[in-house]
Amino acid sequence: MSAPGEGVPPPAPRPWRSLSQFIAFGFCSGLSPRAPGTAGTLVAVGIYLLLAHWPLWAYSVFVLLASLFGIWICGVASRELRQHDHPGIVWDEFAGFWLTMWAVPAEWVWIVAGFVVFRVFDILKPWPISVLDRRVGGGWGIMADDLLAGAMACMTLHIALWLV
Repeated sequence: MSAPGEGVPPPAPRPWRSLSQFIAFGFCSGLSPRAPGTAGTLVAVGIYLLLAHWPLWAYSVFVLLASLFGIWICGVASRELRQHDHPGIVWDEFAGFWLTMWAVPAEWVWIVAGFVVFRVFDILKPWPISVLDRRVGGGWGIMADDLLAGAMACMTLHIALWLV
């Protein structure tokens, strides 16, 4: 005997009718038919430009709260969609990019470098990112691999800053 709902396809995303999906889908940037994670990260860059000149303590609090909020909102959207880490959920890319840019100069060369390095870590998922991606579930699982990618990208940028 099969479980209720087994064999039934998950519902289509409805970010225009669900506030949690609207936010988790990065204000609908995750609906991009190609590379939704990259589209979401581009929107995160735009938001970053509004935050980049905040004092470091305020920016740090923002990134922390955005990450904690992301664990909750991505979990809600994932349950609504009955699918773990739907490709359109990109709030994790938002938080990961904002973490990437922590204490990095708000200059275009560093913003572009941050975008590229974060996307490389997020797409390739080197160890230990790949472990988190496979083993952690729920909203925390959706967020964890991107936050670790963001932390590794941030460290990479800080090493580059130290070298130049």
